[in-house]
Amino acid sequence: QVQLVESGGGLVQPGGSLRLSCAASGTIFTMSPMGWFRQAPGKQRDLVAIIMDSGSTNYSDSVTGRFTISRDNAKNTVHLQMNSLKFEDTAVYYCYGISRGNNYWGQGTLVTVSA
Repeated sequence: QVQLVESGGGLVQPGGSLRLSCAASGTIFTMSPMGWFRQAPGKQRDLVAIIMDSGSTNYSDSVTGRFTISRDNAKNTVHLQMNSLKFEDTAVYYCYGISRGNNYWGQGTLVTVSA
């Protein structure tokens, strides 16, 4: 059974940084793409960043220049380095991946940006 497990969320002040990580287990196939979505209270789940196994990336306009996504194909892990965090980045962040045509989601990790 494929599982995605996130870590690294927490409370941070505006302007601060956090690093999220997600590890996939239960599959021997490289997941592609892998990425991060987020859902703020009362809002829909939106794409944050996504990365292919080739390394090509795509970011939402709201995080471009502040967030960096990376991955380790051998370990089926994906990371999200978040810098210059803003109040509006507060959300539950979900790891996402596709393996053999099937979509998988992590359980979510809460990121709270507050003074």
